[in-house]
Amino acid sequence: MPLITLFTAPKPFVDPHINITQRNTLRNWLALGDQVEVVVVGDDAGVAEVCSELGIPHLPDVRCNELGTPLISSIFELARGVNQSPFLLYSNADILFFPELVSVVGKLAQEKDQFLGVGQRWDLTVEKPIDFSVEWEVPLRNEVQAHARLHRRTGSDYFLYPRDCFQSIPDFTVGRAGWDNWMIYHARWQNWPVVDLTQVLTVVHQNHDYSHLPDGKRHYELPETALNIELAGGRHTIFTLDDFTHLMKNDSVTRKPLKWSSFWREVEIFPLIRLHSRFLWWISFSVFHPCQAFQRFKEWFVNKLKHAKQNDVSQ
Repeated sequence: MPLITLFTAPKPFVDPHINITQRNTLRNWLALGDQVEVVVVGDDAGVAEVCSELGIPHLPDVRCNELGTPLISSIFELARGVNQSPFLLYSNADILFFPELVSVVGKLAQEKDQFLGVGQRWDLTVEKPIDFSVEWEVPLRNEVQAHARLHRRTGSDYFLYPRDCFQSIPDFTVGRAGWDNWMIYHARWQNWPVVDLTQVLTVVHQNHDYSHLPDGKRHYELPETALNIELAGGRHTIFTLDDFTHLMKNDSVTRKPLKWSSFWREVEIFPLIRLHSRFLWWISFSVFHPCQAFQRFKEWFVNKLKHAKQNDVSQ
């Protein structure tokens, strides 16, 4: 039985550059060893053929929304059912890992029963196929050190968690913003440690454009992103990597060092994640962010008026 089920829902293998980066990703994951089982979910163009070519388990029967975009809930459910691995790891299909992944998971499991492992990525331009059948770790690390840039803490590209976590997920659409923030928010809501793995796990993102998305727009500009945020419960669920609770460093997990900014952030979200009160959170949010609170109230009030007028017209 593998230690980790590493799964993804790739984009269509149509665009030449996307084809290269996603093949690099899948070959990289296969090179991580027998402790990692690679699973691919979805039935977009080219997915079945690439999985057959590389010998990767393929789960095509994923539920989608009315636009044909796969649902996160179905992706996670299908991956969970493949085997009984104690840990699952969802990752975007343009992410490369190093063999250290297995040891990091093992050490983390020794210290925490329930958790969410997240971290920053290194952005690297990759234009050609990478050969993972020969010695690849040192050359890739050298390339990262020389040319990659550490991504800001607003983006999350992978989520590591024990099997008994995240068994119920809203019907978010994959590849759109909002659902990744909800993962961190939900872990905090459940009082699971959110562990920042940035210092112990080098994660490489292969840069790409957004031509695969409708009209070439970035994912946070698409209507499905707004629906994701609505399903998550609203903008107050937009948590980021800065909302982690623990840090893995030098093979041990420690509490997050609190600076003034992080201390006040914890005070702000305390009514939400510890008391589970959205009303008290709104009061707290209004105190810490009065201008934003006023703007959100204004938007809410305008929407209420629009709906009232629409109802009057329909009657």
